[in-house]
Amino acid sequence: MANNVFDLSELRKLIDEQAAVPPQPAEEPTAGEHEALTFPPVLLAPDAELAATVPTVPLVADAIRLTTWTGAREVSADGHLREADAAAAADELALPAARLRLVWIVAVNTGLLRIAGGRASRGPLSTHLTAEAMLEFWDGVVMDVLDRADEGLTGSAVVDGHLAEMLATIYSVRSGVATANLARGILQSHEVACAPGPVEMRRIAAELPAELLEALSLLTYCGMVEQTAAGRTALTPLGVWAIRRDLLREGHDAPTTEEVEVFADLSAAELVEALVKGSATQSAVAGWLERRPPESAARDLIEIAASGTAGQRGAVGAILEELGPEAQAPVRQALDHPMTRRYAASWLHIRDLEAPPLSPEDHTWIAVDSLSALMHLSGPVAGRLDPPEPGEDLIKLVAAMPGVGHPDTVAVLDMLAAAHDDQAVVKAARKAAMKARSLEHTKLG
Repeated sequence: MANNVFDLSELRKLIDEQAAVPPQPAEEPTAGEHEALTFPPVLLAPDAELAATVPTVPLVADAIRLTTWTGAREVSADGHLREADAAAAADELALPAARLRLVWIVAVNTGLLRIAGGRASRGPLSTHLTAEAMLEFWDGVVMDVLDRADEGLTGSAVVDGHLAEMLATIYSVRSGVATANLARGILQSHEVACAPGPVEMRRIAAELPAELLEALSLLTYCGMVEQTAAGRTALTPLGVWAIRRDLLREGHDAPTTEEVEVFADLSAAELVEALVKGSATQSAVAGWLERRPPESAARDLIEIAASGTAGQRGAVGAILEELGPEAQAPVRQALDHPMTRRYAASWLHIRDLEAPPLSPEDHTWIAVDSLSALMHLSGPVAGRLDPPEPGEDLIKLVAAMPGVGHPDTVAVLDMLAAAHDDQAVVKAARKAAMKARSLEHTKLG
């Protein structure tokens, strides 16, 4: 999704609430931040059913009517209808001028119309499409609509700037979102992203309700949203399908219910293995946890972490993130194991539960373990780890690594020496690796 303006921590909190898992600690987004989010699973309508409704979308129906009306005629230098033709089309098809332009763009970009040699004529798109082809056509329609946000789709610069994230928010709440809540989210995000002055903010707040209603009316015309019986805004079945497509393109985790259910009955060891290999994403975790008591789930996971690899500990940590204080009994037992005690203490600290303090050496050990996990993990789970940031602090951290007794220290230092872009880090890693090997040899001796 383009134009990241909704507060990531608030969107994550909303997603977590809808998925019935404890929200993660809020983080402040940085400028230009692009973070992969995990959305609740959705139940998609059958492809044939969705495809059958595409021609009934008002925007699509008007694009087909405009194609028929256009026939073959000359167009302007920029590929649009000439002024007189545009006025005639708007009048005969009962289309406002702003919507006529959008309809024309959709008709041309999806292949209903073709522009060649300064003339428009019927395009290459077949009038008889398979369900799969019809949904690809629909995907193109929605992409055309969303791409217009950069050029003034809704008539509101504020709504256009927040459009992609607004749709993602509606996607995460299948029961729909009240218009007032959408407006509040836009105002808060605009204030954070654009820092308008008090006078400007009051003006935007006064104008936004009417602008948002107009924007939602346009999105309804485009077949993407609808009003629920409770008066909330929800995505249509076609809207759910299209926004999920867009979320996946942007690298977010947006599973279907069917995809998640595959993992729900796996054993703890099988789920961890799937996460390590990248065949399962974090979205599978909530469904898996729903099928078992928190204490039982945590106990099975900690047993794997205690005897497993760094990669397995990383995957276990990603699952345990979703559990709250109800799982603290087995986590406290993990304090007694050398491979899990640091993670257990950190887990307890984050939840404001009593826990032993972690020393600087403990934090260095965790850093080594996180870097080692990155060498084992595939897919989105690796992105949930918190490896150290580059710079002087990393050089100091590298120098401390040989002294913490992690079994993967040499492998991690060799990886940093071979792959890091900062030559100062490479030099420090080589020196530390030599020291770590020397320490290992001394212990063996």
